Amino acid sequence: MTVPRTGHRSLKQRLADGETLRGALLRLPSETLVEMAGVAGLDYVLIDCEHGPADTALLQQHIMAAQVHGVDVLVRIGTAEPALALRALDLGAAGLVHPHVDSAADARRVVAASHYPPWGERGFATYSRSGRFGTVSAAEHVAASRETLVVAMIETERACAAADEIAGTEGVDAVLVGPADLAADCGFPGPDLVNGLVERAHKATSEAGRTVMTIVPTLEAARAAEESGTRMTVFNMAQVLMDTMRTLAGPTRP
Repeated sequence: MTVPRTGHRSLKQRLADGETLRGALLRLPSETLVEMAGVAGLDYVLIDCEHGPADTALLQQHIMAAQVHGVDVLVRIGTAEPALALRALDLGAAGLVHPHVDSAADARRVVAASHYPPWGERGFATYSRSGRFGTVSAAEHVAASRETLVVAMIETERACAAADEIAGTEGVDAVLVGPADLAADCGFPGPDLVNGLVERAHKATSEAGRTVMTIVPTLEAARAAEESGTRMTVFNMAQVLMDTMRTLAGPTRP
């Protein structure tokens, strides 16, 4: 988490103030898409370094482009990747999305990777981008790092059963259910089972006082999720773009 610019409110602060936030999930390396998200007025972008490239030089460029437009960046890292978590935060990411959190023990692990001691185990340095290259004090840097948003992803039936413990873990700020992995874990059943598990996880998250985050393909889906209590919606931009292009292309030609 970069030492905040004057007047810039963190995602964590905005959620605490009751705001509902919308963002874009980007897997394709594209600074232009990041800039377009900012110009369009989205609140954040989520850069996918789990299923997309994890090149930290590209990640830095994307974060820089976002900050020019006042947009915060969340980074989805891979499972149990504390080294990438450290680098993403040092580069100025506003928070991390941690996949495959199946238990309270997993939740404590991702919190530890996201924060400095005594909250966690992140290696300390002020000379990175997030510390303004050593021009801020250690105290200022630690204070800014407390604004790091920690999102735990629930992606299995086991995790849904432990959703109350995961969401209730100190330091977890939000929970995102990964519907694709959840369906795969359940053997790709009909939608009723998966939807029931998602609802259970969302209910446990809300009862723990944490933010529900939901990935959506359309504006209609975003509105429905927000009416159900979601405070952070994130548009799957690959799906949005493909659906738009296929509509423009029209029916398949012989």
